[in-house]
Amino acid sequence: MEAVPRMPMIWLDLKEAGEFAFNAAVKKSAVSVPRDFEGCSTLRKYLGQLHFLQSRIPMGHGQDAAVPVTWTEIFSGKAVTHEDIKYEQACVLYNLGALHSMLGAMDKRVSEECAAGAFTYLRDHFPHSYSVDMSHQILSLNINLMLGQAQECLLEKSMLDNRKSFLVARISAQVVDYYKEACRALENSETASLLGKIQKDWKKLVQMKIYYFAAVAHLHMGKQAEEQQKFGERVIYFQSALDKLNEAIKLAKGQPETVQEALRFTMDVIGGKYNSAKKDNDFIYHEAVPALDTLQSVKGAPLVKALPVNPTDPAVTGPDIFAKLVPMAAHEASSLYSEEKAKLLRDVMAKIEAKNEVLDQFMDSMQLDPETVDNLDMYNHIPPVLMEKCAALSVRPDTVRNLVQSMQVLSGVFTDVEASLKEIRDLLEEDEAQERKLQELLGRVPPAPGSPPGLAEVSKECSKYLELHEKASFTNTELHRAMNLHLGNLRLLGGPLEQVRAALPTPTLSEDDKQVLQNLKRILAKVQEMRDQRMSLEQQLREMIQKDDITTSLVTTDRSEMKKLFEEQLKKYDQLKVYLEQNLAAQENVLKALTDANVKYAAVRKALAEVEHKWNTTVQTLVASYEAYEDLMKKSQEGKDFYTDLEGKAAKLLERARAACQASEAHRQQLLERELKKQPPPRPTAPKPPLQKKPLDEVGGPEVAELGSLVLSELPEELRSRPPELLPGPLGQLPP
Repeated sequence: MEAVPRMPMIWLDLKEAGEFAFNAAVKKSAVSVPRDFEGCSTLRKYLGQLHFLQSRIPMGHGQDAAVPVTWTEIFSGKAVTHEDIKYEQACVLYNLGALHSMLGAMDKRVSEECAAGAFTYLRDHFPHSYSVDMSHQILSLNINLMLGQAQECLLEKSMLDNRKSFLVARISAQVVDYYKEACRALENSETASLLGKIQKDWKKLVQMKIYYFAAVAHLHMGKQAEEQQKFGERVIYFQSALDKLNEAIKLAKGQPETVQEALRFTMDVIGGKYNSAKKDNDFIYHEAVPALDTLQSVKGAPLVKALPVNPTDPAVTGPDIFAKLVPMAAHEASSLYSEEKAKLLRDVMAKIEAKNEVLDQFMDSMQLDPETVDNLDMYNHIPPVLMEKCAALSVRPDTVRNLVQSMQVLSGVFTDVEASLKEIRDLLEEDEAQERKLQELLGRVPPAPGSPPGLAEVSKECSKYLELHEKASFTNTELHRAMNLHLGNLRLLGGPLEQVRAALPTPTLSEDDKQVLQNLKRILAKVQEMRDQRMSLEQQLREMIQKDDITTSLVTTDRSEMKKLFEEQLKKYDQLKVYLEQNLAAQENVLKALTDANVKYAAVRKALAEVEHKWNTTVQTLVASYEAYEDLMKKSQEGKDFYTDLEGKAAKLLERARAACQASEAHRQQLLERELKKQPPPRPTAPKPPLQKKPLDEVGGPEVAELGSLVLSELPEELRSRPPELLPGPLGQLPP
């Protein structure tokens, strides 16, 4: 992107120290540190000196010199006390990680890896029972949050440095992976109960970030496709980025304005890219747009790691202020043994994580959820949302009748309006016809003074009402169509529940199909059992390592025998390692069996999916019909009000039309009489021989020819009663 919008980061509060019988000046400087990197340095020095003190004086749990150590638990605010110097070390280490997280959330966006390192060391080297905020679940959550935010910082720098699109996409995909791990921890019911109120805020932010950085990853995959001139792939990646960003926007409700601005900026970038790519492909390249799932998934590139913590590093701790108290040999040997245990744990965890990654990818590709793999039980009941609608209609038995009656009334008023407007139009057309006929008889006669007013206004108003009627007619038709669409569903919902149940689709499975389902569920249960056992063995191993303290043995062991002692002590982990190896080895066979079962399940799965789709569609259609009822009634009433008003106006206009047409007819009669009075009386002449009838076109003159199609019977009554010789002009030549 042309610029890099920033998302807010999560940072942790520092614990507050209470009672600890230690030098007051040292204690104060260690717990009231400034919120900067100097404070981190102070905490590291204090932590190192505590380790030096522990190696010389028996201040651990149950030891002679143990004193009460009190710190405030973060989430509950309660004071927690243990008589164990390691509790003091653990709390200082927690504050070191929290302070690094606080600094990492600032503008410079650094030190997230240090925070992850502090929490990792705390999780792997200290008991988890000290307090809730230092439990295994909370520390694992903190680690994934810090790694995710560290990777997020790296992503920002990579985009600012204009790194290659594919690399940026992989870095962003790894941000998503870290946040998904954090989200899984946040969704764990035990973790949620430990975090309390803050869990919802963290979960909402992390979920939003998952979709946001997935959108960034697909944006850069689209840019890579553009660089490779794969224009079809470019379209689908940009479309996927747009879809994921829309999900992030939905989840960002309630987030601060800085988040909204970042989302709007990113929407401008991705939306522009997608529209341009789609337009180019539609009109220029015409490449087929592949389905997203047919393209290779973006594999994350973990380029950050938890920085290791060495509490006794002299470059950090400074001089050992307890160096003269006891020899360092036992402490050094204990540190070496701790490193051997850590190496053993790292080796085992590398194997577990590799197998877990394969298992997670396999299960994601299968898309099999043990809880809903057959979902047959849902077909035995009417869904609650539908039951709610049925119950609502059961107390309103006149629903359908009211709707039908309302629409019938609307149709009646509609018909009355249409009839009135038609009569007005017919009157106007008849008047126009009479006017034309008069002009044909007398030729063009200019309007005489006192001609009847009102017809033009009537015609204008009629046109306006006809236009309104035509527009409303379309709405009326649509309203009737909608009513017919929903009427049957409303009758069904208002009827017996047995009929509603019968209207919902249900799957039909053979005995073989049921056997396939049972087999698949059995193997899925095996997969879950394997997961649970693996987690249990891992937890047992961690607890054994935490409790494994051979300091007493080291004090009494010669330096030359240390290596042999280590080997003997580490044998206690062999049995657990064997169990873990067996568990990991069984995964291949379990997944092979699951693959075979899934192949047989494919046809059943397709059939169940089709039925479920029909079920959901039917339920949604019925619910939509219920929800459409009130809208139909409202629009029907609005239609009745409109047409009632229009009917009144049309009736008044009809009366005006009749009156105007009568006035117009009278006016025409006056014009005819006036025209007749203008003709001079006939002169007396000698008798003429009888006239011979000739065709009017032979009588002469264009006026006679124009009247060739008329007869005397078509004249007005006043003219028909006169002798032909008294009729004006060519009218005297008309045949009877």
